[in-house]
Amino acid sequence: MTHAAAGNTVRIHYTGTLEDGSVFDSSEGRDPLEFTVGSGQIIPGLDRAIDGMATGEQKTVTIPATEAYGEYQAEAKQSVPREQIPADIPLDPGTMLNMQTPDGRQVPVQVAEVTEETVTLDANHPLAGKDLTFAVELVSVA
Repeated sequence: MTHAAAGNTVRIHYTGTLEDGSVFDSSEGRDPLEFTVGSGQIIPGLDRAIDGMATGEQKTVTIPATEAYGEYQAEAKQSVPREQIPADIPLDPGTMLNMQTPDGRQVPVQVAEVTEETVTLDANHPLAGKDLTFAVELVSVA
């Protein structure tokens, strides 16, 4: 039986849930997720959980926020004057936008709050600050 190790390309089926049991992502109905173990292609805690699994093995792991998308950072939330945002940009709370940093990088942000004067944008990942549980099946190791 083959076991996953750093540098192997693996394929997994998974279902990710939050503490309340709600599903935030799943490979159900799709091809298995393929990645290289230890390469940083997936969140660190899940990557470490896959290392050492045998082909066909299933397990459920809980990944703390610090090993997933990090803790929620209050400083990543910023209010900007509404007039600085072009009128054609949708500003419904929950809408995902891309902002450009002074050095040219694209940063995804979520519209958190809108008033007549300001728009509050949140650059935290939507799953930041949350512990995540994954039911995982290792489909193949190459």
